[in-house]
Amino acid sequence: MKKAMPSTGRVEVQLESSLESVDQAEEMARRFAQAAGFSEEDLDKIGMSVREGLVNAVHHGNKYDTHKRAGLRLEMEGPNLVVTVTDQGSGFELAGVPNPLASENLLKQTGRGVFLMRAFMDEVEVRRLSPTGTEVRMTKHAAPANGKEE
Repeated sequence: MKKAMPSTGRVEVQLESSLESVDQAEEMARRFAQAAGFSEEDLDKIGMSVREGLVNAVHHGNKYDTHKRAGLRLEMEGPNLVVTVTDQGSGFELAGVPNPLASENLLKQTGRGVFLMRAFMDEVEVRRLSPTGTEVRMTKHAAPANGKEE
């Protein structure tokens, strides 16, 4: 279902713990960011970060449990896009996520999503929710009007 995304404000949805929800979340985030004026390059980075965040929520957090939901919140805080992804799983500590670039981890599948989120977004914060769950908050700063990074 397609909805018009506002360039300011907030959109919040609860999604099923399925891979189809990952595609839906990525599309929603790209449309929201596009309406807010982000560049095509930033849309790709935001979309990939949301995809990775939702995959982690659905797969690692909720373990595809049909009774659990993954949350997605998109909001503008001034010129910045803030994306919040939540799950209802047992939670994790960011410090415990292995570095995928370390030689002993190169062939492992774990840690790549967090690595990509950190590479593509300007800020990434992770916190445990009570009584269960994890919240990943990612911020993408709007590029200056002159197109140069400050």
